[in-house]
Amino acid sequence: MSPNGSDRSPRRLMRRKLLQALTAGLVLATATGCTYKDFPRLGMPTPTTEEAPRILSLWQGSWAAALATGVLVWGLILWSTMFHRRSRTKVEVPPQTRYNMPIEALYTVVPLIIVSVLFYFTARDESKLLDLSKKPDVTVNVVGYQWSWGFNYVTPLAGVTGDAKTDPNLDAIPTRYKDDFPANAGGVYDFGTPATRNPQTGNPGPTLWLPKGKTVRFVLTSRDVIHSFWVLPFLMKQDVIPGHTNAFQVTPNQEGTFRGKCAELCGVDHSRMLFNVKVVSPERYEQHLKDLAKKGQTGYIPAGIAQTSHEKNRETNNL
Repeated sequence: MSPNGSDRSPRRLMRRKLLQALTAGLVLATATGCTYKDFPRLGMPTPTTEEAPRILSLWQGSWAAALATGVLVWGLILWSTMFHRRSRTKVEVPPQTRYNMPIEALYTVVPLIIVSVLFYFTARDESKLLDLSKKPDVTVNVVGYQWSWGFNYVTPLAGVTGDAKTDPNLDAIPTRYKDDFPANAGGVYDFGTPATRNPQTGNPGPTLWLPKGKTVRFVLTSRDVIHSFWVLPFLMKQDVIPGHTNAFQVTPNQEGTFRGKCAELCGVDHSRMLFNVKVVSPERYEQHLKDLAKKGQTGYIPAGIAQTSHEKNRETNNL
């Protein structure tokens, strides 16, 4: 007991705080509701495309590297506080070390190695995920606008006339993407408002239909400000920028209805920019397109703001 009658010695206080920290960590780990099957994904949804496991692997590797670095740093901190505390060494001021070249080289080289390894795997996976060399089976022009989404299905359809390559509503899309459009693609469209809901699930937002097992290319355009197209279980998102067209492609491998949202703060009703993705068999997908045509939703809604001069020059230089 201390001279003033209190039993709160520095050592006891340290033990109490350590116990509180461990308890908080245990509660944090167990209160998330994750099962043993969910834990290896580290909070990521179950992948539903052929490309998503690559993203999940990169996520897991980054967390493993961060955890290893954290354990090393935390271990050194705890070791220093336990074995170099003043009450143990009885030394008021310990010896000071200056200009230790091996240590300085270590804490310079090791972070460079860590960053280089992370950069390598990120660049490798990014080049694979954004590779558009394979011609897609399906092309969808995703149009972002305040405060919902539109979907232009670029496809030839019986009884629907037109050509996506020359349609003025698709002028915002660069030629390098139009070159892969199918010939005589009159196409159909769908769109939503913040009040739109999926008729099966009741989830807010319009519903984008996709065929299972087919390579789908998303061509992303915006009518107003920067949005971000994110389908949660695809583990992939990309910005939708006015005057600059982005694109990526995936192959859905699991049927179901999944949630999507805008992942870029785009204004006052950003939180209402939700949508759904319904992955079905190729036969049901074709039937859905025919249903849109029967409703009169043929052709294309305006894709968005035309390319800027800078983007046109970049496209010309890349040809």
